[in-house]
Amino acid sequence: MTDDFRHRVAVVTGATRGIGRAISLAFLKRGATVIGVYGSDRTAADSLRAESGFGEDVLRLKQCDVADYAAVSRLFAEIEADFETIDILVNNAGIRRDGVVAMLKQDDWQRVLDVNLTGSYNMAKQAVLLMLKQKYGRVIFITSPMSRLGFAGQANYAASKAGQLGLMHALAKETARRKITVNCVSPGFIETDLIASLSPEQLAGYKKMVPMRRFGRPEEVANAVCFLAGEQAAYITDSVLEVAGGI
Repeated sequence: MTDDFRHRVAVVTGATRGIGRAISLAFLKRGATVIGVYGSDRTAADSLRAESGFGEDVLRLKQCDVADYAAVSRLFAEIEADFETIDILVNNAGIRRDGVVAMLKQDDWQRVLDVNLTGSYNMAKQAVLLMLKQKYGRVIFITSPMSRLGFAGQANYAASKAGQLGLMHALAKETARRKITVNCVSPGFIETDLIASLSPEQLAGYKKMVPMRRFGRPEEVANAVCFLAGEQAAYITDSVLEVAGGI
């Protein structure tokens, strides 16, 4: 494996499970120092460290509620003290609380927006403050085809992901002259714990929606993220890279 990201510091939210875990491991294998941010599952964090084989000098695991701006500010104060700056931010943290609009609980609407959209803003703001100083950075949002498709029962999730697109468009234009690129990766149906929990009938139904007739792998999403984070993508900003099998 090449050392494309040697001497780079990458912050990944939602870093310990599913797509975020694959992204963290991909950066580590390519030579980066990774700060993996997770919400509350310490067991998953410990499992990531064990799988990676890296110690604290290469993989830092930090618990933080990305929806809490004060907590995010404290997190970045620690990062700045330890590393001075960061080079890459991957906003992957996200939750779902499904329900049709007429029956959706207000708390479920708000929490999904708080984590998925406000959390992305909180992290991006703090990261960009550091990136502007060094005139270099990569910000990548993990969004979803739901940002443009909007499945029934996922109004809150779809709205949060569409909001990420708007945030990306604005932030990309604000930072382009400082050699900071801002892009989205949009995964479709990916083989994660959620897919594994579906019935055979549900799996067959979802697979029929995918023109390629298969689900994606977390590593395929991670490869797309690493591409956008690398020097070969230096002239790509304000763009969405779909990893969705044609959805």
